[in-house]
Amino acid sequence: MPLDTPGARGPAVEAEPLGENEAEDRLRGICFKTGPPRTVGVELEWLIHDRERPEVAVSHERLTAAAEAVRATPLDSALTFEPGGQLELSSRPAGSLTACVDAVSADLAAVRAVLDRSGLEPVGLGVDPRHPPRRLLQEPRYTAMEAALDRSGSAGRAMMCTSASVQVCVDAGEEEPGPLGYGRRWQLAHLLGAVLVAAFANSPYRQGVRTGWRSTRQALWDALDPARTLAPAGRGSPRDAWTAHVLDTSVMCVRSDDGTPWGVPEGLTFRDWIRGGSPRPPVLADLDYHVTTLFPPVRPRGHLELRMIDAQSGPDGWLVPLAVTTALFDDPEAAETVYRTVKPLAETAGPSPAPRNPLWRTAARDGLADPELAAAAAVCFAAATRALPRLGASGPVRDAVAAFTDRYVARGRCPADDVPDPASARHGRGTGR
Repeated sequence: MPLDTPGARGPAVEAEPLGENEAEDRLRGICFKTGPPRTVGVELEWLIHDRERPEVAVSHERLTAAAEAVRATPLDSALTFEPGGQLELSSRPAGSLTACVDAVSADLAAVRAVLDRSGLEPVGLGVDPRHPPRRLLQEPRYTAMEAALDRSGSAGRAMMCTSASVQVCVDAGEEEPGPLGYGRRWQLAHLLGAVLVAAFANSPYRQGVRTGWRSTRQALWDALDPARTLAPAGRGSPRDAWTAHVLDTSVMCVRSDDGTPWGVPEGLTFRDWIRGGSPRPPVLADLDYHVTTLFPPVRPRGHLELRMIDAQSGPDGWLVPLAVTTALFDDPEAAETVYRTVKPLAETAGPSPAPRNPLWRTAARDGLADPELAAAAAVCFAAATRALPRLGASGPVRDAVAAFTDRYVARGRCPADDVPDPASARHGRGTGR
């Protein structure tokens, strides 16, 4: 949810009203840009805690000063801040895994140095284990989002203000069928995604209480909204399924550019908005903006944005989901192996879309304590380990994956199993640095 979301300042007054056919053509044309997979990217979100006193919420003034200092730091990645003050780095599309790792590692080192001078540190956990939601950004988008998500309970505010993730971005894939075909990769993402949830679950606490979920962050997404966080239903063409999903999901807000509060309609789908033209006719910029208010576990943005992975602890914890996911999608041999491995998980998932189905809920609740997910993860991590040298991954990256595999995957465990009880006064040290 970056602050520089396209169209965040409202529609152009002179724009032409959008027709239904035009909207469908637009969505089909931009959701999957096909071709041989060549690029990879990552978006890293971090909670910001006081380095010495993580149990004390950082004041708005300190966060604002730190944000200004970080913004003044030259970075290759795009820098944004989330509503609760979480920091996000979004890499440029990189031509290789190594190039992506090198660029983001340099940016993270610079960001950590700036935060350190302020007595702060970036913390890699899927949900803040102690502090309640506290919205610091008062942008119209977030005011409208809060109002819309409040209709479904408290999960929306918790997601906006206390959650953090590792989002891996891979190319959509080739137009033709096969291990690297976009249709196969789309299906793979929604089955492998549950394995990634389980393997990297890292948020067992919320507001000082163990929640019963290894990934409380994923549980929040599940509870967030009746449709906004779901994968498209059905097993038809990915383009058709995504197009229908976008148009038939309710509009979160109707933007204005005159300083008045944004409208928050209830039950108005984008298709209904086009057909009815009220409270004003939508324009193309409204459609583009509407897409940014949908939060499925896999979002097609020309490339595939995998959004299901909890933020990871330790200075280099983020390397592992990035490396493993890239290897399993972009190495043809690994992609074929993992597809055969996760395809049977569709029976466990059943007909309901992710993340609101038995497979994804088990992954979020039990992590790799679930035998079926543990067995799938073991095969997937082994395939990734074999593929990484073929992708030119560096020794440190391969070592990080090997260490994670030995510590967690080989033992049916996940990072959530190592998160200490937040009642410990020193909890938080070492989680992000």
